[in-house]
Amino acid sequence: MSVRDTPRFEPRDPDYDRRLRASFARQGFMETLGVEIARIAPGEVDLVLPYKPGLTQQHGYFHAGTTTTIADTAAGYAALSLFPAGTGVLTSEFKVNLLNPAEGERVVAEGRVVKPGRRLTICRADVYGEKAGKAVHVLTGLFTMVCIENLDG
Repeated sequence: MSVRDTPRFEPRDPDYDRRLRASFARQGFMETLGVEIARIAPGEVDLVLPYKPGLTQQHGYFHAGTTTTIADTAAGYAALSLFPAGTGVLTSEFKVNLLNPAEGERVVAEGRVVKPGRRLTICRADVYGEKAGKAVHVLTGLFTMVCIENLDG
């Protein structure tokens, strides 16, 4: 299934967009990295990270820790978009494959819910390096997200 074939889901919180943005704004690490939300929809979140030399490894590529971080965050917020109000999200497990070196003007992470659940939600995330108008698939991963009650965002 390609990302374009992602099923449509109904959020359990009609105010999910505001709740996600408020939660994201509290993430100091995302602010430190310079990550921005590009898109939010039920079960879908896209994040963008512009290139900065401080995000690279010794060969000048985005560090794998950077691309893995935004993949995890995009998947987590995709899951949170379907969770009820008054709940938060934590990652319980993930597996990523690094497909190509991540380079370019920016990297984009696309988080998508694969299978929602009351407690556990399975997500995928794909990260693309964008350089000179072309996108290269650099990471794909599968994530298990946990819905935590009484934890806002």
